[in-house]
Amino acid sequence: MDLVLAMDLKGGFVVHGKKGDRESYRPLTWGLSHSADPESYLKVMKPRFLYIADLDRISGTGSHDSLISSCSGKVDCCYVDRGCRSPDDLLCGMHIVNVIGTETAGDLSRYREGMLSLDIKNGRVIPEGRKPEDVLSEVEDLPFKCCLVLNISAVGTEEGLSPSVLDDIRRAYRKKLFYGGGIRDTGDLDRLASAGFDGAIVATAVHTKAIPLESIRRGSWCS
Repeated sequence: MDLVLAMDLKGGFVVHGKKGDRESYRPLTWGLSHSADPESYLKVMKPRFLYIADLDRISGTGSHDSLISSCSGKVDCCYVDRGCRSPDDLLCGMHIVNVIGTETAGDLSRYREGMLSLDIKNGRVIPEGRKPEDVLSEVEDLPFKCCLVLNISAVGTEEGLSPSVLDDIRRAYRKKLFYGGGIRDTGDLDRLASAGFDGAIVATAVHTKAIPLESIRRGSWCS
């Protein structure tokens, strides 16, 4: 199972917060890296795979495009959610896979590439409020490279994962599937792998040392 380090950008810094409350996100200086400068941060963390959320562009207040382009060249694969609102918003660059998030994307049938992200709050896919399993079964035939189930309500909380919920989600989608949000420790990684997920996106549990830094550098987890 692939293991991907999440890096949220806001105001030029790597930030950390909880439950998608973006106004409260602050520079991440308490973790394994004492610098919240993105390039300095990556020099310390050295991930093989990276997921970047440009929170400024998602909220329509700014952009980190040049910084993202620089960071993407330092990893083998860089998944980038920059709040795409149409296919014209896709970012080209070395190792970049565009993430198409339901929060901003609109009509998903317009997109011909990238990773689809089911952005979930309070158990429902935003903005329409539908069950994740229902949306997954409908989008399976769309030409996305893979799909991410992102539980925004659990981001930064380390609340842990329910095996039964994971099984329901995995059954609804036969293509490559990732999970992010609320992953607490290596036990949760084992649960994801056992359920048949292809990747996990993590951050907080790496900084608290509940998930080994070396596994992020290796880019994989074997239960």
